Amino acid sequence: MSAIEPIDLPAAAAASTERARAHLLGLQDQAGWWRGLLRTNVTMDAEDLLLRKFLGILREEDLVPAARWIRSQQRPDGSWATFEGGPADLSTTIEAYVALRLAGDGADDAHLAQAREFILAAGGLEASRVFTRLWLALFGEWSWDELPAMPPELVLLPKWAPLNIYDWGCWARQTVVAITVVATLRPVRPLPFRITELRLGASARGPAPARGRGNTLDRAFHCLDRVLRAYHRAPVHPGRQTAFRRAAEWIIARQESDGGWGGIQPPWVYSIIALHLLGYPLDHPVMRAAIDGLEGFMVRQQTPDGPIRWLEACQSPVWDACLAVTALLDAGTAPDDPAVARATEWLLGEEIRVPGDWQVKRPGLAPGGWAFEFANDNYPDIDDTAEVVLALNRVAEHDAALAVETAAAKAANKRVGKARLAAAEAAGERAAAVRAAIARGVAWTVGMACADGGWGAFDADNTSGLIAKLPFCDFGAVTDPPSADVTAHVVEMLARLDLADSVACRRGVSWLLAAQEPDGAWFGRWGANYVYGTGAVVPALIAAGMAPDAPPIRRAVRWLERHQNEDGGWGEDLRSYTEHSWRGRGASTASQTAWALLALLAVDPAAPAARRGVGYLCASQRPDGSWDEDLYTGTGFPGDFYINYELYRLVFPLSALGRYVGAVGATAPPAAAKASASASASGGDSGGGAGRSRRRAAAPRAAKRDGS
Repeated sequence: MSAIEPIDLPAAAAASTERARAHLLGLQDQAGWWRGLLRTNVTMDAEDLLLRKFLGILREEDLVPAARWIRSQQRPDGSWATFEGGPADLSTTIEAYVALRLAGDGADDAHLAQAREFILAAGGLEASRVFTRLWLALFGEWSWDELPAMPPELVLLPKWAPLNIYDWGCWARQTVVAITVVATLRPVRPLPFRITELRLGASARGPAPARGRGNTLDRAFHCLDRVLRAYHRAPVHPGRQTAFRRAAEWIIARQESDGGWGGIQPPWVYSIIALHLLGYPLDHPVMRAAIDGLEGFMVRQQTPDGPIRWLEACQSPVWDACLAVTALLDAGTAPDDPAVARATEWLLGEEIRVPGDWQVKRPGLAPGGWAFEFANDNYPDIDDTAEVVLALNRVAEHDAALAVETAAAKAANKRVGKARLAAAEAAGERAAAVRAAIARGVAWTVGMACADGGWGAFDADNTSGLIAKLPFCDFGAVTDPPSADVTAHVVEMLARLDLADSVACRRGVSWLLAAQEPDGAWFGRWGANYVYGTGAVVPALIAAGMAPDAPPIRRAVRWLERHQNEDGGWGEDLRSYTEHSWRGRGASTASQTAWALLALLAVDPAAPAARRGVGYLCASQRPDGSWDEDLYTGTGFPGDFYINYELYRLVFPLSALGRYVGAVGATAPPAAAKASASASASGGDSGGGAGRSRRRAAAPRAAKRDGS
């Protein structure tokens, strides 16, 4: 169905902007942050149940609602997928099947019989990924001998040696150190049932799935795997106890104040298992904090079928908060609005001033920057830092201007009231604090540039080509090379700070131009996909001084125009990461439409494609000011792991609509503006009980952040 543009599009857009602004203001926590839920897939929930079963702490009150959630996500063909509307995934289905068997569902129950049919048709346990077979090995349902060797001595390799732990991306690094312990100690704690019905062959030890062995490097790594297996079987292992001790120390040193590791599920659960196997009792403070901390990631909800319980793989309050501030400012909210002021103070408190693993590659660089989560001080990230700086800089500019204007008025002997003087003094102090934090964040970000001029997410020059060749690495990105979306955000940050002519910014622009795809788009590492990458790069290049009619911009605009849907929106299926035919194709979503609009509006707000996109957002907005978006548009690991960010459907459309309204000079009807002002004055609480528990968890981090 074609989109119908409102008779007065600017007025309709202004009204939509005010409704969205009011809705977003109502979601803010009183402490200043926003946090939308992050949905992933049921492997999080299945593995949580398996973890608790392995540790002997699985309770009925956890098992029953989690199983109900897992059942609710099963597809008509009996399988489970990794994202809404995506294809069936074998490993996800196997893990869900085992979790439901753990909950008491019978192998011959209709829903599991259907799942079993799919599993066998897709290759059975033998075709599952390494991580799934590792979980099965913990319970004796897969042989440890049929898994790749991962010796803990890996942690002893010097930083200059190939395959040392710092060659891995930070998320993989924290996971792998723990797994080397688990895979070497090889525990087996049998389940009260067997799952031999999921095997294709009669043998209890199916062969490991074949990996590509066509080139010399592949063959070399498989030879190395055989050598490591032989070493595991040797009666003497020099240095093994030292490796275990070093691994435990390394893991414990990186535990965050919320009890977790890296703020994400994989290293969290494997670190718990590793420490448990190394002799740490469940009541040890490290273990107790780790297990209790998982509760802060649990989402409990009531449904018509009963209560459900599911696990967030991660939480994104810093990311959500800075994007929310930017959206509010784009929508015309004053920088000294109480909601913006609360968010500014909270973001300032989240600045990370302590060293982390990033210093392995940049030992002389001073700390600075922001992380994604409530607690992840060891791994600030470049993407968050760039977006936080972009938001805070707009607040600082306003505060500094207010202070200067007031001082000038006072110097000219103009009458200045006490209230204005007090506000100006406070604004000046805040501007100084914000500017100092920005300076530290910019210096850190510039120092984290890779040798080729681009930026990765967490580390500099984390580009080893050897890691991905290991037989163990068959799931997820394991390194952190530069990406177009992160590099674009940094370039835009530098340009907005009048640093477009700096060496770092110019090199970033060159990197982006070299990374443009032949069809005009840019790959999106952390969002789906080419729409996200292109939506990030075009505004950055324009901010850096590139003319709107420059050839790279024209090619990008043509690509977006070609991929606009008939309804006026944009969408891109996550299969575009693995199937070329899906590039730029998919059902329209609010967030992806907004990404495309951010690019088009930076070039020409009056362009027909931009107007149609704005019309789509106006027409598809819910009465409460938000948008529906069941489809996943966030990316964890391209091709493997995806995320539905609950706030993406609100913050990005609000930014796009706000920028359009600002460009065309539209105003909202009085009723919509009044509702928005009321929401701003009242504030809100986005998290309810969960929000209160997260505030308590975040409080102890102040000393660590200050480096004291």
